[in-house]
Amino acid sequence: MNVYFDNAATTPLRVEVIDSINDCMKNYYGNSSSSHSYGRNNKSLLENSRKSIASYFNANENEIIFNSGGSESNNSILRSCVRDLGVKTIISSPIEHNAVLNVLDLLKTEGINIKYVKLDKNGEVDLLDLEQILKSHTGPKLVSLMYVNNEIGNLLDIDEVARICKIHNSFFHTDSVQAVGHYKIDLAAIPIDFLSASAHKFHGPKGIGFSFIRKGINLNPFIIGGPQERGLRAGTEAVDRIVGMQKALEISYKNQESEKKYIQELKKYFVQKLRNIFPEAHFNGHSENFEKSSFKIVNVAIPINTPKADLIDFHLDLKGIACSKGSACQSGSSKGSHVIERFKNNNNILKKYPSLRFSFSFLNTKKEIDYLMTSLLELK
Repeated sequence: MNVYFDNAATTPLRVEVIDSINDCMKNYYGNSSSSHSYGRNNKSLLENSRKSIASYFNANENEIIFNSGGSESNNSILRSCVRDLGVKTIISSPIEHNAVLNVLDLLKTEGINIKYVKLDKNGEVDLLDLEQILKSHTGPKLVSLMYVNNEIGNLLDIDEVARICKIHNSFFHTDSVQAVGHYKIDLAAIPIDFLSASAHKFHGPKGIGFSFIRKGINLNPFIIGGPQERGLRAGTEAVDRIVGMQKALEISYKNQESEKKYIQELKKYFVQKLRNIFPEAHFNGHSENFEKSSFKIVNVAIPINTPKADLIDFHLDLKGIACSKGSACQSGSSKGSHVIERFKNNNNILKKYPSLRFSFSFLNTKKEIDYLMTSLLELK
């Protein structure tokens, strides 16, 4: 039996998305910057997709900038804020995605003041500490905190963080790669300045995503060349992927409530079954809290005390089960998950046993969870 429980790493494409991409590649192959009919037809597809995507966030279409995905979006926003907006202090957390943390490490060597907000024992951001940091630093500041943690699934109170940033006259960027397509984000109501998104996290194609950059914030080009993407990112747009991303987002939001309910039931079933088999299992972050964590992510330390424990993900793979020990971007790294490392000091279970991330989609079933539990029992 083949089971895919690694949807936080990437999601399978919906059939409708594949059809829309194929149709675009077959019938709309012009360059969207060309003035002839082939180019104009592509340009129309491009801008209609932009307008549609913007509508799901209650944003202006001019605020949506297409790019290659979350890593490019995070990189370009963080570095542009320093270069173009004079930001001297950036406040983030130590459990962000490496596409943020590694950029911050680089900016620190360039003289930027990097501050990390305190976290509680579950990895939740200390909002009082955030306020204190903002109060104690002058000059242009940027807060960069992810909406949904990609490893432990913790949800950020983006409404409150945005409010705090507004009070302290600071820019707010949120890496929303794990949230877009799964949670409604009203950018007219929430004063977020920058947002990052990636299509392959909501059943769209890889290699395409977008940044939201609020109107009135003037940035210089990220990639220099032609006038594409409002002059911020030169290069011929991948219209077929953009069309696929638009279709994936359209279906995700159309089916959001029903799919969320279904996936949440799967997560509850998973937690209950695992608790029955492994009473000592430790759920990392807020994984077990259905109010404070993503409905599609569970990260858990499983008490398997055998020589197979260190290679548990490999042994599950041999049984056809895909999961992960952390972010897919860290696969193969000898350092392991920097997120889980944050919790190990005061937790003997985490020191002793391996942690795995299981992430679900509407394509998963309870039968697959039963198969996983049987497989885990065989490794016990």
